[in-house]
Amino acid sequence: MAADDLHLASAARLRASGQRYTSNRRAVVDVLAGADRPLTIPELLARRSLAQSSVYRNLAVLEDSGVVHRVTSTDEFARFELAEDLTEHHHHHLICSTCGAVADFTVSDGLEDALARTMANVAATGFRPEHHRLDLVGRCAACA
Repeated sequence: MAADDLHLASAARLRASGQRYTSNRRAVVDVLAGADRPLTIPELLARRSLAQSSVYRNLAVLEDSGVVHRVTSTDEFARFELAEDLTEHHHHHLICSTCGAVADFTVSDGLEDALARTMANVAATGFRPEHHRLDLVGRCAACA
């Protein structure tokens, strides 16, 4: 999604939640859009000069509005990324069980097709799946 479209979509989601798209929220979206993996709050702060309390508040609002997605890892830091439907980049996560690092990865079309069929089979039970995610937990190259 182009940057202008990303900001229009983010603003629309925030408006739908009764929130404004402030310059600080836009700054957080810009940082996450430029990242190649989910970021912790300290990483986000290191990339843009923002008040820490502002980042915490704005991430909460962005998450509640569906602009940002929280990725839970094995360490004490949550990581944040833009919602997949805003980035048009479907992916999954590799999570290090030692240091908590998170990296994005994609799977084969065959596995994505199998997951889609599985979701359809689950829907037949009455449960309505909305999406899927696959988190592989192990040790990253640095910790292995």
